[in-house]
Amino acid sequence: MKKISVLGVTGSIGQQTVDVICHHRDEFELVAMSAGKNIELLEKTLTAVDTKIVCVIEKEDALYLQNKYPELTVVYGEEGLDYIATLPEVDVVLNAIVGFAGLLPTIHAIEHKKDIALANKETLVVAGHIITKLIKQYQVSLLPVDSEHSAIFQSLQGNKGNKIKRILLTASGGSFRDRTREELVGVSVKEALNHPNWSMGAKITIDSATMFNKGLEVIEAKWLFDVDYDQIQVIIHPESIVHSAVEYEDTSVMAQMGTPDMRLPIQYALTYPKREVLVNGESLDLISLGSLTFKKADFTRYKALQLAYHAGKIGGSLPCVLNGANEMANALFRDGKIEFLQIEDLVEKAMENHDVIADPTIEQLFEVDRWARNYVLQQIGE
Repeated sequence: MKKISVLGVTGSIGQQTVDVICHHRDEFELVAMSAGKNIELLEKTLTAVDTKIVCVIEKEDALYLQNKYPELTVVYGEEGLDYIATLPEVDVVLNAIVGFAGLLPTIHAIEHKKDIALANKETLVVAGHIITKLIKQYQVSLLPVDSEHSAIFQSLQGNKGNKIKRILLTASGGSFRDRTREELVGVSVKEALNHPNWSMGAKITIDSATMFNKGLEVIEAKWLFDVDYDQIQVIIHPESIVHSAVEYEDTSVMAQMGTPDMRLPIQYALTYPKREVLVNGESLDLISLGSLTFKKADFTRYKALQLAYHAGKIGGSLPCVLNGANEMANALFRDGKIEFLQIEDLVEKAMENHDVIADPTIEQLFEVDRWARNYVLQQIGE
């Protein structure tokens, strides 16, 4: 029985993780879970799984839950998050927290020798140089949950020792993949949130529309698979059937394909190296599909990609600026305070006005993150 702690259980990944666990109760036990402010959904989740420990952000929510569910252990805040990420009985911490907030729990879980199922890409984007060292030091596993990185990981199985020539990182193109840059002027939040293929949270869906999400995945792939940025190619693939692929030095390409269902990479991260039945999973019907399409990810059209590659190649604290500025600009767009195309512009300005720290500590990364967010706010007079 593998004992699991899920960070961010009320998000899209968290809820699909619960679905996987519920369909494999003989293999998994959800020991603890954390939620943000969606207490209603957290309570519904409590009826589906027999969890004993819960963490929330606010003390008031913790008091409410403790009073209503006296049999639960309820903790809150950053200390509570660290508590459920480092529980002695937990084998795997699945980190599905969105954004920079997922960094410290990942670090503390690794330091307590927990295997990590990582859906929080920001952990590697801002601190890949630190996380990779900790993984080796504490001899734990880091298993990708993102569909693209899971696909790459799956395409590497059975090829240990063979040299990677390229990673082919596929992208749906997001809500505006069929629009020119000129057609993005004045687009609404509602339009940006209308993703054609995937059901995701608001922040990630907007990131998919700008392609910052894919840019962050490029940086994540560099750290996960120890490749150079010149070895990572982003390809627009509207159908989201080929989730990503690896080309080896003999030009052979191994790809992982399947219907768009995030439960598959979640489950594989939890069952690796075994594969289990994906309950209610839809088999891929290539005959009905008929054809697959691929096209170049143009840096002129997708400026966010260009910024991400630049940040990654410079390294140091610049990816942290990219991430922090984007998180703030993304939120401002969702709140109706800036236009869609301003997201890229604000991130670019933050990057241009940052003095890069070559090998930042965790403490310095927190300072850089705060600086980037405040810089974006200052640009719009907030």
